[in-house]
Amino acid sequence: MKILLAIDGSSYTQKMLAYLTTHGALFGSHNDYTLLTVQPPLPPRARAAVGKDIVDSYYTDEAAKVMAPATDFLARSGLSVHSEWLVGPAGETIAHHADEGKFDLLVMGSHGHGSLGNLVMGSVATQVLARSKVPLLLVR
Repeated sequence: MKILLAIDGSSYTQKMLAYLTTHGALFGSHNDYTLLTVQPPLPPRARAAVGKDIVDSYYTDEAAKVMAPATDFLARSGLSVHSEWLVGPAGETIAHHADEGKFDLLVMGSHGHGSLGNLVMGSVATQVLARSKVPLLLVR
């Protein structure tokens, strides 16, 4: 199975990764895992002021801060993963990537609190659920 793991480096990501590693019957090494983190875009004026090379370096560094601990944790649990990062609005970007990548399952953590409209899921999870056709497993 081709599984996309959407991560942001939060404690909710850690809970989701712990869930994966403790449910080996469902999420074993026989699956193909891809870690995805989405960086919020810098304002256009900031991008123009510092230049493309600095902006690209910033995005790469920020993505690495999120990816490295998750990759290490999963490797210690016997799971190998591919890592990808994108820039854009999180919910929309995750949903688009899941659909375009033809993933069988999308897994992400959710904090489960917020405004009345997001009582069960976080706003990013709500956006992904509304926009993606890929089955979504939320770990809370």
